[in-house]
Amino acid sequence: MLDFAIFAVTFVIILVGAVLYLYPSSRRASGIPGFNPTDEKDGNLQDIVNRGSLHEFLVSLHQEFGSVASFWFGGRPVVSLGSVHQLQQHINPNHSTDSFETMLKSLLGYQSGIGGGANESVIRKKVYENAINTMLKNNFSLVLKLVDELVGKWRSFPEDQHTPLCAHLLGLALKAVTQLALGERFRDDTEVISFRKNHDAIWSEIGKGYLDGSLEKSSSRKERYEKALSEMESMLVSVEKERKAQRRQTAFVDSLLQSSLTERQMLKCAVLAVCIWALHFLSTSEEVQDKLYQELEDVLGSDPISLDKIAQLTYCQQVLNETVRTAKLTPVAARLQEVEGKVDQHVIPKEVSAFSCVFPLTSFRFDPDRFKEESARKSFCLLGFSGNQTCPELRFAYTVATVLLSTLVRQLKLHQLKGQVMEVRSELVSTPKDETWITVSRRS
Repeated sequence: MLDFAIFAVTFVIILVGAVLYLYPSSRRASGIPGFNPTDEKDGNLQDIVNRGSLHEFLVSLHQEFGSVASFWFGGRPVVSLGSVHQLQQHINPNHSTDSFETMLKSLLGYQSGIGGGANESVIRKKVYENAINTMLKNNFSLVLKLVDELVGKWRSFPEDQHTPLCAHLLGLALKAVTQLALGERFRDDTEVISFRKNHDAIWSEIGKGYLDGSLEKSSSRKERYEKALSEMESMLVSVEKERKAQRRQTAFVDSLLQSSLTERQMLKCAVLAVCIWALHFLSTSEEVQDKLYQELEDVLGSDPISLDKIAQLTYCQQVLNETVRTAKLTPVAARLQEVEGKVDQHVIPKEVSAFSCVFPLTSFRFDPDRFKEESARKSFCLLGFSGNQTCPELRFAYTVATVLLSTLVRQLKLHQLKGQVMEVRSELVSTPKDETWITVSRRS
C-alpha cells in the first residue's frame, strides 16, 4: 500500500510538471524574460492585435522586460533584441528565412523560382543589387526630371500656402518607382493611378490584416484583396511581355527577367517613407537645413546632382540615416537562429526566431551628427544602414531622396506648421497617420 502511494504521488508530481512545461500559457520562450503565450495555437498574437501593431507590442515588451525579451509568435518562441549592444552580440551565420517572412510570402502568394533558405536570399540580393545599379545608371536623368517638376511646383507657391507632404511625395514616389522599375508604360497617369489603387489595397492588408487573421474573417475584404492581387499580377505579366518584346535593358524589370525571380518581388519600396520623413525632420531644424545646404554648395556648386557625386555628400547620407533611425522606418527584422547563440547572460537556442527591434529603445531626437563617428556607423550598420546587411532597395530610396534634398534645399527653405503633432502609424513600414503639412520659402 505504501509503495502504491509513493508511486501515485510521484506520478502526479511528474504529470503536473509535464503539464506546467508543455502548456503554453505556463512558460516563457527559451527561458528568457517575457510574455507567456495567451493561446496555445496563436501564442501572443492577440496581444499584438490589442496593442495595435507589432511595433507597439514590442515597445511594451521591452519596457516591461528590458532589452532582451521573449514572446510567442504563433507556436514559435521569439527573442526580441531591443538595443544595438545586444544586436552586436547576436550571431547567425545561416541567415535563414524565418516564419515571419514565410507568412508574408504566403499572404502575397509568393512562389520563389530560385530555391530556398539562405541560398535564395543571397542570390536574390545580388540580382537586386545589379538590377538597381543598372536602373539608376540608365534612368538618373529621369529622376532629376521628376524631382525638378515637383520643386518647380513648390517654388510657385506663396510662402503661407500649406503644402501636403504625403500627397505630393506619393506622386513623386509612384512616378519614380513605376517608370524606373517597370518602364515607359507608366508615363501614362492612368496606368500609375491603377497601380496605386491595387498597391494600396494589397499593402493595407499586409499592414493590418496579416497578424490577426481578420482578412479570412471578412469575405468582402478578402475579395477586394484577391482582386487587387490578381489585377496587379495581370499588369506585371503584361509588362513582362512588353519588355521582352522590346528587348530593352533600362528598367528594373528588365534585369529581373534575365533571372528566375518572380514578378511579385518588385512590390517592396521605401522611397515614399524616406522622402516624407526626411522633409518632415528637416522642416523642424533650420540648423540641419543650413548644414545640408552648405555641403551641397561645397560639393555641387551650381551644378545639378550626379550619380557619382552622391557618395561625396556625407552629411546628406547622415541626414537620411538619421531619418530612417528616428522614424523607425523598418520597425523589425527577423532571422531564424539555426545555431545556439548567446546575448548577455541569455542563451538563444537553435530554431528560435530572433527579432531585431532596436528602434523602440533608441533616442527620439533627430540628430544627423549621430552618424558622424565611425563607431556609431558601425553600430547602426547592423540595422541595415551599411555593410552586408544593407537592403538593396534602400539604395534606390536613398538615391531618389538625395536627388530630392539636393534640389529642394538649394532652392527652398522648409518650415514646420506651428502646433502640428505628427502621429505615427507603425505597420511593416512606419508612416505618418495623417497628412503632414509644411510651408516653403525661397532661399535669398
